[in-house]
Amino acid sequence: MKRIYMDYAATTPTHEEVVAAMQPYYNNIFGNPSSLHFFGREARKAVDEARLKVANFLNAKPEEIVFTSGGTEADNFALKGIAFTNRERGNHVITTKIEHHAVLESAQFLETQGFEVTYLDVDTNGLVNPEDVKNALTPQTTLVSVMHANNEVGTIQPIEEIAKIITDFNHEHSRSVYFHTDAVQTAGALNIDVQKLGVGLLSISAHKFYGPKGVGALFIKKGTRIKPFMHGGGQERRRRGSTENVPGIMGFGKAVEIVMKERENWVKHLEPLRNKLIEGILNIIPDSMLNGHPQKRLPNNINVTIKYVEGESMLLNLDLEGIACSTGSACSSGSLEPSHVLRALGRTHSESHGSLRFTLGRHSTKEDVADVLGVLPKIVTRLREMSPLYKKK
Repeated sequence: MKRIYMDYAATTPTHEEVVAAMQPYYNNIFGNPSSLHFFGREARKAVDEARLKVANFLNAKPEEIVFTSGGTEADNFALKGIAFTNRERGNHVITTKIEHHAVLESAQFLETQGFEVTYLDVDTNGLVNPEDVKNALTPQTTLVSVMHANNEVGTIQPIEEIAKIITDFNHEHSRSVYFHTDAVQTAGALNIDVQKLGVGLLSISAHKFYGPKGVGALFIKKGTRIKPFMHGGGQERRRRGSTENVPGIMGFGKAVEIVMKERENWVKHLEPLRNKLIEGILNIIPDSMLNGHPQKRLPNNINVTIKYVEGESMLLNLDLEGIACSTGSACSSGSLEPSHVLRALGRTHSESHGSLRFTLGRHSTKEDVADVLGVLPKIVTRLREMSPLYKKK
């Protein structure tokens, strides 16, 4: 059976050049970077070189990059580290209702520790209104966290506008409100320049752009007051205890090299495929609608609601046809609850359950899109024939 992978937002296949770059660090250059002998120094040099690559990728300084086990740890580090370190200055955090669970659950944990959290609404396209951020800021606010682009519906947020509002607030009130963005979904698709974005903290994860799983980074702007999230050693300038994942870090460094060289070509390849799949689904399948912003969206993201059908049933039937997609975030795939993102966009409970997310990648083809458009309408028709909701319609 031909297999078609359209779940690149969940994870990407590791690039063959990344695998080759990692290989020597499993058995030839295997030292602990904290060791003072030759083997340790050799590993330390490799980690430092990779750190420089990631810093250049983000337009940051090498000392502003902290390697983590991935995006989830980076998000936890940002929220908890900032909140607890700056507690004497204030106990208020601002985020949105459509964040990844790594941010939302960190915020909910902070609430159990006496912090106040404001969860901002979004519009029907999933956009945050920068004015809502402005109106939510108080003298007690220490952190704002707004994702760069949503992992489910692909909407790209006005990060630069929000950053300016926070900067103006800090100047006017002599405050130090920090701004964090989760850029896990955007690193392989958008140009990420922390100076231009105006953020003080930014999370990325290598496996979202053809790097290895289990390694990510948190950009922490120089001068930021933040406590370590992981304790137990002096690694990462005493900001993150634990022996560095040297093979993973080397793969991370190679992945950002490839992205910087290939991203523009990837986007040119993906946008037409994305548009063809969106237009095809909306034109061929009645009672279907696009989720997320029609223009301000990631170049590889297609999220649709197909009424009167369960998303999970469509997903399983597509899998039987060799097509892999998702109904939302991979991190919540075991949940029976409707997507918190779609609910925040105003979708009903049943509409949220009838959603599919197709995300494309560098291996996606016109033939893949045509195959989906050939199979999906038949699946929807068959499932609707069994649906009491559709018969009532």
